[in-house]
Amino acid sequence: MCRNIKLLFNFDPPATTDEVQASSLQFVRKLSGMNKPSKANEEAFALAVERVAAAAQEMLNSLTTTAPPRDREVEAAKARERTAIRYGGA
Repeated sequence: MCRNIKLLFNFDPPATTDEVQASSLQFVRKLSGMNKPSKANEEAFALAVERVAAAAQEMLNSLTTTAPPRDREVEAAKARERTAIRYGGA
């Protein structure tokens, strides 16, 4: 359920709005225990996603570091390697 909640800070280029939105959606899904809210809860669910995304973006914009930016391709390769080890794939 939380596959899109991933590290978004200190990348070059920076995290996109879509990445922040996807992570926020997964976070709200996890908190609520719902993959898709009922009609009665749709508005509250959407508002929560919107607010979490705004808070996450604000935080990402205000963080600082002296570390060099991470390379997306290198991090993706590391993730694929971890997955292969975990699930026994090639």
